[in-house]
Amino acid sequence: MGLWERYAVPAIVSCACTSKPVMRQRAKVVPEATGAVLELGCGSGTNFAFYDPARITRLHAVEPAPGMVARARETARDTAIADRVQFHETGAERLSLEDASIDTAVVTFVLCTIPDWGSALREVRRVLKPGGRVLFSEHGLAPDADVARWQQRIEPVWKRLFGGCHLTRQPAAMLANSGFRVDRLETMYLPSTPRFAGFASWGAAVLS
Repeated sequence: MGLWERYAVPAIVSCACTSKPVMRQRAKVVPEATGAVLELGCGSGTNFAFYDPARITRLHAVEPAPGMVARARETARDTAIADRVQFHETGAERLSLEDASIDTAVVTFVLCTIPDWGSALREVRRVLKPGGRVLFSEHGLAPDADVARWQQRIEPVWKRLFGGCHLTRQPAAMLANSGFRVDRLETMYLPSTPRFAGFASWGAAVLS
């Protein structure tokens, strides 16, 4: 791992993922989580403050980067759910959780980066209880042809600069192709964000 990946990428990603438009997107879905919760790619714990302590019993926070886990532990200490957070320092492609043990999976601004997103979503499917939900908020491929063309041009360099982040993934389609039924979907271009990086989709999906 080079100096850029070790020091620059985490700082840039953390800044982008805590911008005001992105934080507003997180606030639209995270408070809906209930019961035993799985969060993929918790990063530095950006979502922790949005969880409703009256609604969740346990939060399984998955994050493969040791430095991010250290930051997330610090973040968790200052929240009302501090005693309910269990960290899993691993990738989302292989989870150390029992089958049908999770009520809600939270996936926010992470499907763009997970290398093997298909395996990660299969794991989410495995650990969700019957009737369990996926709450998601992501960015991805824009519906406007001119924006999409720019995304396709920029993406090869963008991935190298920003930790493997893809601009052209389609979160709702990814969920549908992984055996989920998307029963709520909203989209918009995020304000104060370049259009090539700011087409957002959010909502909820259930096991189909």
